[in-house]
Amino acid sequence: MSSLLLTHADLIATFDAERREIADGAVYCEGGRIVALGTAAEVDRPADEVIDLRHHVVIPGLVNTHHHMFQTLTRAVPGAQNAELFAWLECLYPMWARLTPPMIKTSALVAMAELLLSGCTTSSDHLYLFPNGCRLDDTLEAAEEIGLRFHATRGAMSVGRSRGGLPPDTLAEDEPAILRDMERVISAYHDPARFAMRRIALAPCSPFSVSPELMRETAALARSRGVALHTHLAESDRDVAYTRERFACTPAEYAEELGWLGSDVWHAHCVQLDTPGIGRFAATGTGVAHCPCSNMRLGSGIAPLTAMLRAGVSVGLGVDGSASNDSSDLLAEARQAMLLQRVSQGPAALSARQALELATRGGARVLGRDELGSLAPGMAADFAVFRTDGLASSGSHDLLAGLVFCPPGPAAYTVVNGRVVVRAGRLTTVDLPPLLERHRAQARVLSRG
Repeated sequence: MSSLLLTHADLIATFDAERREIADGAVYCEGGRIVALGTAAEVDRPADEVIDLRHHVVIPGLVNTHHHMFQTLTRAVPGAQNAELFAWLECLYPMWARLTPPMIKTSALVAMAELLLSGCTTSSDHLYLFPNGCRLDDTLEAAEEIGLRFHATRGAMSVGRSRGGLPPDTLAEDEPAILRDMERVISAYHDPARFAMRRIALAPCSPFSVSPELMRETAALARSRGVALHTHLAESDRDVAYTRERFACTPAEYAEELGWLGSDVWHAHCVQLDTPGIGRFAATGTGVAHCPCSNMRLGSGIAPLTAMLRAGVSVGLGVDGSASNDSSDLLAEARQAMLLQRVSQGPAALSARQALELATRGGARVLGRDELGSLAPGMAADFAVFRTDGLASSGSHDLLAGLVFCPPGPAAYTVVNGRVVVRAGRLTTVDLPPLLERHRAQARVLSRG
C-alpha cells in the first residue's frame, strides 16, 4: 500500500465540518485515503513519497458537476459566438453529427487534462449524442487513462425536429435502444462502492429533446439500479417557454410530475428556476449544477444562487461544455460564480470561501459523494495544490481567498485517490503535445464539414 506525505504547506484549507485552516500543514495518505492531517510537526512520519509544499496552499480536489466534454472540439465556432441557447444549438448540431468514436475519446482527454490542471479531481460528463458508432465507453476509457475520478452520464435525445423537438432527426435515437444501452453501461461500468473511481448516471438531455415517457422510464430504471439522474432544466427564457407551451407547467412542476426530484437527481443550470421551484428542490434534496460562465456566454441570465443556498438547495459548480464556456477550469468557474452574484446583489452576496465551498463540498454533495469535497482522516486522498509565490498571487494577504480573487493559474499538484497526476504543473499520465496535435486535427475535420 503506497503512502504519500504532503508537508509544510503554507495553508491547508480542509473544508471539513469545522472549516479548519491549518498553517504549516501536512497530510499523510495511504492507499488513496487520508490517514492523518494537522500541522507539519503533528504529522511527521515516513512515506513512500514526500512533497515539500512551502509556498503552496492545499484544498480538497475540486468537483465538477456538469460538462459536455465532446464540445472541446467546437470552441469559438463563428456562427455560435453570439447566439442564445437554441440558436447556438441549431448552429452546432450539424457539426456534432459528424463526431466519431476517436473524436469522443480525444475530446474527453483534452477536457480532463484541463480539469486536472485546474485542480479538479472529480468530474461528471453529460454525453447526450451518439452518432457514427460513438459510445459512452469512449469517455470512460479516457478517464481511466488520465486518472480522473469520473461520473459518466448516459445522455440521450429522442425527439427530433419532426416531432416538435429542437435537434435534427438524425441525432434522435430510438427510445427502446436508449434504455437498453443505459442498462448495458450500468452493468458494465457502474461502481457503487465508496471511493469508487467510476460511476454511471442516466441523463436524458432536456425537455426539448426527449419525451416525457423516456424521462419517466429512465427514472424508473435508475432507481431500480441505484444510479443517479441528471438533465438540463430551466436554462433560459426560451427553455421555460417551451416547457410551458408544450407541457402547460413550469420546469420544476414538469420535473416533479415525471419523478425527477430527489436526492438522487441533479439538474444543470436552473437559471430561471422560480421561487416555488426552489422550495421543491430544497424540500426534496434535489441538486443543481451552477454554470455561471456558460450562462453569461449564452445570455441565459443570472441564476438565483443565493436564494437557492438560503433555501438549503444542494448546489455545486459546473464548467458546462467547452462550446459555451469555452474552458474547463473549475477554479475560474468559482471566481465567476462569486463575481456574477455580486453583479446583481452587491459585494456581500458571495464570498471567496463560499465560492470554493461550492466547488468542493457543494459538488461532492450534489454527486452524492460523502467521501469527497473535504479533507479529514478517512476521506479520499484527493487534493488540489496551488503556488502562493507566483506572479498572480504575489502580495495576497489571504492565501485562501486569493485563489478566487487572484487565480494563481494551473495547479502545481493534483492528487487523485492518492496518485499524483499533476506534478509541478505538468500532467504525469498523458503526453499533452501529441494529444493536442490530434485534437486540433480532429477539430479541423469538423470545421470542413
